[in-house]
Amino acid sequence: MRLTRPKPDPRVLDLFLESGRNVQRTALLLRELMSDYPESNGVGDEIVECEHEGDRIAHDILHHVAQQATRHAVPEPADVHALTGALDDIVDFAEEAADQLSRYGVEASMLPAQEIADVLVRASDELGHALTGLHDGSDAGPHLVEIHRLENEADRIVRDAVGSLFVNGIDPMVVIRWKDIFESLEAAVDACETAANVLEGIALKRGR
Repeated sequence: MRLTRPKPDPRVLDLFLESGRNVQRTALLLRELMSDYPESNGVGDEIVECEHEGDRIAHDILHHVAQQATRHAVPEPADVHALTGALDDIVDFAEEAADQLSRYGVEASMLPAQEIADVLVRASDELGHALTGLHDGSDAGPHLVEIHRLENEADRIVRDAVGSLFVNGIDPMVVIRWKDIFESLEAAVDACETAANVLEGIALKRGR
C-alpha cells in the first residue's frame, strides 16, 4: 500500500510569512533607532508594537497547530513550535535592545551597535526569502548559508566591541550598559540562525 505524503498546511505557511515580515520590519526600525539615537527615540514605540504583533502571530500559529492535532502535518508540530519560537525571539531581543537604550539613559548610539543592527536587517531579509522558500517549496539553501555567515559576522563585531569597552578606559557603568545592549543585539542575530537551523531540518525532511 502506497502512503500519501502529507501536504503542507497553507495556514501555517502563510502565518510564517507574516511573522517573517514582522521580523524584517522590526529589524529596519531597530537599525533606524540605532543610527540616529536619541533623535529617533520615538521609533522605540513602533518596535514595541512589532513585539506585540509578533506575540499575536505566534499565538495564532500555535493555536492553529493545536487544533489540527496530527503528527503528520508539514511542517511537523515540533518544527512549527521551534520556528515560531525563534522568530518570536528575534523580535523580543530586538525590542529588548531598543528598550535598553532608554532604560539605561544612553545619550548616543555607538558605531558597533549600528553595525550589528545592519547585520540583523540583512539576516532578516535572508530569513524572509527562506520563509518564502518554505511557503513555495523553492530552494532556500543559499539564504540559510548566508544567515550563518551573517551570524559569524555579528559575533566578530560583538567580540571586538566588547573588547574595546574594556581597553579604552570607559566609565564602568557605560561598559556594563553597552555590553548588555551588544549582547541583546547579538541574541537577535543568533535567533535568526536558530530559525535557519530549523528551516534546514524541515528541508531535509521534505526531501526524504
